[in-house]
Amino acid sequence: MLKRLSLAAVLASVSCLAACGSSTGPAAPAASGEGRSLSVFAAASLTGTFTELGRQFESAHAGTKVTFNFGSSATLAQQITQGAPADVFAAASPATMKTVTDAGPTASAPAVFARNTLQIAVPAGNPAKVESLKDLTDPKVKVALCAEQVPCGAAAVKALDAAGLKVTPVTLEQDVKATLTKVELGEVDAALVYRTDVIASAGKVTGIDFPEAAQAVNDYPIAALGTAPASDLAKGFVDLVLSRQGRDVLTKAGFQAP
Repeated sequence: MLKRLSLAAVLASVSCLAACGSSTGPAAPAASGEGRSLSVFAAASLTGTFTELGRQFESAHAGTKVTFNFGSSATLAQQITQGAPADVFAAASPATMKTVTDAGPTASAPAVFARNTLQIAVPAGNPAKVESLKDLTDPKVKVALCAEQVPCGAAAVKALDAAGLKVTPVTLEQDVKATLTKVELGEVDAALVYRTDVIASAGKVTGIDFPEAAQAVNDYPIAALGTAPASDLAKGFVDLVLSRQGRDVLTKAGFQAP
């Protein structure tokens, strides 16, 4: 009798495990986008706007994480052509985008999504009394410029050439954020940066318009990369940037519509 009861108890236990399931059994299927990541390489001047658009994209794609690499468009283009894993590239000039498209096909044709213009940025109070582009030629005025090979530097060269002026900067920086920081810290009296970066400084610097800026407007192209590990998410992010929703974020930051 005792043996029969013990055998019945074992069989009952096995039956319960089969019916009730186990915590180590197969997991439920993951929701669409769960645990996926999207890598976006973008010009430094897009830091604020793309960070906001990244949050919006994550909200619309549950479980997706958008990571950004912000910097000089020229440097980012070089990294991509050397094999850096990126899904999307947003450049501050068509020339830097061309570096990438010449190296291989993109999943979508580059599309211009915004335009940007230069301003003279001066520290609060404008201690050097800079009022025009010509004032930057004064050797007593310490000027910061972006290096010529990066979009903000190329734009500065165009503007100065249009004005027929020669400026000798005390420093050449690798992207527009670094150039603006020199002004914010009071290390220089003025710099040529994008209007959007002056706005983003939230009063730390003052922007001065100059007419020659119209000769040096930068177009910003974006493309999903042909080697994108997350091609569907890359296309979705590009679509967001090109949408009315994306344009609203960009124009609020001071970018012009293309």
